[in-house]
Amino acid sequence: MNEPVLTKRIPTHPWGDPKDRHTVGVEEFVRTGGYANLEKALDRKPDEIIEEVKGAVLRGRGGAGFPAGLKWSFLPDADGGRRYLAVNCDEAEPGTFKDRLLCDFDPHLVLEGIAIACYACKLDTAYFFIRGEYHHQAKVMQRAIEEAYEHGIFGKQGLLKGKTDFAVDCHLHRGAGAYICGEETGLLEAVEGKRGWPRIKPPFPAVKGLFGRPTIVNNVETLAAVVPIIEHGVEWWKGHGCESATGGPPSYGTKLMGVSGHVERPGVYECDLGIPLRELVETHCQGMRNGKRFKGAIAGGVSMGVLGPDQFDAPMDFDIGRFDVLGLGTACPTVFDEDTDMVAVARNIARFFKNESCG
Repeated sequence: MNEPVLTKRIPTHPWGDPKDRHTVGVEEFVRTGGYANLEKALDRKPDEIIEEVKGAVLRGRGGAGFPAGLKWSFLPDADGGRRYLAVNCDEAEPGTFKDRLLCDFDPHLVLEGIAIACYACKLDTAYFFIRGEYHHQAKVMQRAIEEAYEHGIFGKQGLLKGKTDFAVDCHLHRGAGAYICGEETGLLEAVEGKRGWPRIKPPFPAVKGLFGRPTIVNNVETLAAVVPIIEHGVEWWKGHGCESATGGPPSYGTKLMGVSGHVERPGVYECDLGIPLRELVETHCQGMRNGKRFKGAIAGGVSMGVLGPDQFDAPMDFDIGRFDVLGLGTACPTVFDEDTDMVAVARNIARFFKNESCG
C-alpha cells in the first residue's frame, strides 16, 4: 500500500515516527476532514449505505471475519422501538492490541464510523464496550464522546447538528476483565449488568440482542473502516487486499496488524490484507530479534494456532486457515524465535483458556 488509510492521523512506520503520536481531538479531526464522511452519508438513504458496505465486502476485523454489510442487512424493519449498536473493544485476546491504537490516538474516527453505522441501520443507541484494563483508553474515549456531543454529532437534536432528525446516543461501558465478554452475546449480557456468559443462538443479536431488541455488534476497527469506504467508494477499497485463494469471500481492504514477540520492532502496522507474514516480520518489524531464526508465529491471537517455519510466507488474509490454523483471527501475530519452547507456549495458552473460557 502506498499510504495509510486507518492510520493517516497516527504516525506509524513506514509513514511516520510513533514518537510523534498524540490524541487527535475533535477540532483537529474536523480540520483534517473528520466527520465529512458522516455528512456525505447523511445525504444518502440508509439502505444505500448498507449496500455500499456489502459491496465492499468489509469483513469483520474482530476475529470471525463475517461480512459487516451482510450482518447489517439481517436487521428486521424498524418498529419504533429501541435498536442498538454494541461496539466491541474488549480486546482481551492475548497478543491482540490493534484497537487500542485507534482509541488512544484517533477516537473520533471510530465515533464517525459508529455514527454512520447507526444512521445506516437505524440504531438509536450505541454502547461502546471497552476492556476493563484499558483505563487510559476509556478516559480518552469518554472525552471523545463528550466532544462529539458538544459538537452536535450525537444528541437529541439529530446527527451532525440536526442535519437529519435521526438522533443517536452513545455511551461508554467498561468491562470487568473477563475474556469471555469478547464473544458478542457475552458482551451483551455484561452491558445488561449480568454475568458475561454467551447466550445460546438463535436468536441472533440482530433479531433479539441487547435488552431483547435488535442489535448489531461490530468491532472497533470494523467501524473505523466504514469511514474510508464512504469517502473513497467500493472500487477503491477493493484496490487494497486480495481475492480469495479458495473460492470464498475476498479479503479486501487494509488491516491493522499488531506484531509482538521476538522481532526487532514490535508494534501495530497497517497493511493490505494478503501481505506475506515474512514481509510483515522482515520489512515492517525489521526482522527477528538478535538475528535469530524464525521458528513460528501464532497467526492472530492465541486461539488461532501456530504457523511453522515452512509457512513463513503464508499470506495474512482470511484464507490463512488453509495452512492448518483456525483462521486469521485478529491478525495480530505473536512471533517466536528458534530458542522458544513451544511446549511451554502451548501450556501457557491452555492455562489461559482453562481460566478464562472453561468454567
